[in-house]
Amino acid sequence: MLKYILRRLAMLIPVLIGVSIITFSLIHLIPGDPARSMLGEKASEAQLELLREELGLNDSYLVQYGRFISNILRGDLGTSIQSKESIAYELAQKLPATIELSLFAMILAIVVGVLAGVISAVKQYSWFDHLSMTGALFGVSLPIFWLGLMMIWLFSVQFNILPPSGRMTTGVHLETITNFYLIDSLLTGNWEAFKDVLQHILLPGIALATIPMAIIARMTRSSMLEVMRQDYIRTAYAKGLKRFIIIFQHALKNAFLPVLTVIGLQFGTLLGGAVLTETIFSWPGVGRYVYLAVLGRDYPIVQSTILIIAAIFVFINLLTDILYKYFDPRIKYN
Repeated sequence: MLKYILRRLAMLIPVLIGVSIITFSLIHLIPGDPARSMLGEKASEAQLELLREELGLNDSYLVQYGRFISNILRGDLGTSIQSKESIAYELAQKLPATIELSLFAMILAIVVGVLAGVISAVKQYSWFDHLSMTGALFGVSLPIFWLGLMMIWLFSVQFNILPPSGRMTTGVHLETITNFYLIDSLLTGNWEAFKDVLQHILLPGIALATIPMAIIARMTRSSMLEVMRQDYIRTAYAKGLKRFIIIFQHALKNAFLPVLTVIGLQFGTLLGGAVLTETIFSWPGVGRYVYLAVLGRDYPIVQSTILIIAAIFVFINLLTDILYKYFDPRIKYN
């Protein structure tokens, strides 16, 4: 197992090098001038040229890429062109918000998706099966940007039940320990802040959870139907075991491997794909951070952030492979 993990970690190096080359190349192909974005349309050509020289934008592609990689190897993610702040510092402030939103959405997707899939498989062709699979089809099909706007219109504008944007109401005091607001409010016993943070995370969390929830539900149903037809399940019923134990202890555990693969892939996608959700709900996370950086042609932010997200994605896939061992002891890693 240890050799397998070390080998997978070693494979991370060429993957990240490839991601860095592709990202760096695509960013520099985007139309626009960072100097023009910073100084405005009224800036003179001399001012623009001076700023480009200061930022190193006049250097060749290879020189700029070499500087970028050199900084990364030293642990320096660079400096934002617009804010002049360290990108590592800004990411440290915004990454917890994205991780918290992604975890909330993923937990919601797993609980609802797995339960819906199991019940649909056990009660195949029932009204619940048809309803849940139709809902899963809608969940996969509905664009997040449309769903998010409709949720804001319904729950915030029409009924005024939930806040439309932000992570917490201005004026609500919360002592931050981990920068994960839900956890911090529980650790400090601040129930007012916990309620406020929970209300703010509900709309973006549900919107972000719709696609993985639908995929997990459909995959769980399909996998459970295959397992429920196996001989050992019929033997368990013949032995008189309780139905709950047969379904959740015997069937679900053996049907969970393909579901686990989907969960790992979807969680990695949530971390990197929350741009639309965070932008619509003004969630102060990495997705919105990258979106604003793209608009402002802030190349260092986009390059460094995508590299960090790619590394997280690879680590999540590695963790998923390790969890296979728990669900199926027959799996051997060489």
